[in-house]
Amino acid sequence: MDDAGGRARGLGPGAGGSPTGLGLIRRRRRWVRWVAGGAVLAVVGAVAVGWAAYRKLNGNITSDTTAADELARFDEERPTALVRGAQNILVIGSDSRSGHQNGQYGRNTGTERSDTTILLHLAANRRSATAVSLPRDLMVNVPSCRRADGSRTEPVFAMFNYAFQNGGSACTIRTVERMTDIRIDHHVVVDFRGFKEMVDAVDGVEVCLAAPIRDKQARLRLPAGKVELNGEQALGYVRARKSLGDGSDTERMDRQQRFLAALAAKVRGNGVLLNPVKLYPVLDAATSSLTTDPGLASLRGLYDLVRGLRTIPMEKVQFLTVPRKSYAYDANRDELIEPAARRLFARLRSDAPVAVARELPEGAREGHAEGLSGASRTPGPTPTFRGSTAADEACE
Repeated sequence: MDDAGGRARGLGPGAGGSPTGLGLIRRRRRWVRWVAGGAVLAVVGAVAVGWAAYRKLNGNITSDTTAADELARFDEERPTALVRGAQNILVIGSDSRSGHQNGQYGRNTGTERSDTTILLHLAANRRSATAVSLPRDLMVNVPSCRRADGSRTEPVFAMFNYAFQNGGSACTIRTVERMTDIRIDHHVVVDFRGFKEMVDAVDGVEVCLAAPIRDKQARLRLPAGKVELNGEQALGYVRARKSLGDGSDTERMDRQQRFLAALAAKVRGNGVLLNPVKLYPVLDAATSSLTTDPGLASLRGLYDLVRGLRTIPMEKVQFLTVPRKSYAYDANRDELIEPAARRLFARLRSDAPVAVARELPEGAREGHAEGLSGASRTPGPTPTFRGSTAADEACE
């Protein structure tokens, strides 16, 4: 083989040749093809994993079509939304004993009750959020509602949680709308299991206890001071009633609000929202326990809802309990304080701001603002209600 022939075939001057010329080019091309092929496979694999995760999370959510059908039947009597872009979401904590380990919290009687109900108002500009707790013992007018077996209840003046127990989420929504004149845009029902798994997914939530807790019924044995609660402990903490505080449902709702504020701060403060590894278990826990209206029953629907919440300052995330007092005919029941409750509902319906304070000035009335008419639908001076914000320190 002459030297020219060897070079023509891409071989060097030696007997064995060396990778120069066309041979080197061919090897480089093969290497580029292998790298490109590997990159394509990696992208395809990532997309496949991402799609599988999306399908799993999306499939976790239960769509409450029964409630949607019932609400559609009464659409003409429902309130009209006044402010475009503002959202009102009813969050219902169900005391269902079905599901893994939920039976330990009581006997499954075949019915569910609303253990906790919160009306969450999101301002149209997404610069504030107000969560209003509605006591389960509040005496309200419950309309005729459809039971699970297809029969209908009679209109009745009863405890608020009667609505969910006998007519499910649709009955609860209609009861709230009649009481507040606020149209509910979406609703979410979460059970015990989902709450526990959410707390565990963020590796626990810190609370501050003024005194040790020994509550056999709530399965709590906690020291005073700062305590990191896991999901099981958190559930007992927010549900305990007789052994903590003054034993009232109002005190329990205040505790629930403080815990939700701490949970919100934990989610936003430890990089969960920006870290897929941390975010996935949170989403999996949340979606596995959710029953929502069809408009929210997908990751896309939930994403559209929470997309604007990430920028709300923590001091603009407010928690309060609807103004209430002991019912005149039964000290173990509640009734609304008027005109404070009416003022609150009118402000939320018109997307007007409200203010909260842990303690009102001496002599001040809850929900009062000078110059504001209780019957007026027009926003006026901002009224103040007893409550707190997510920015308030859990431990003082």
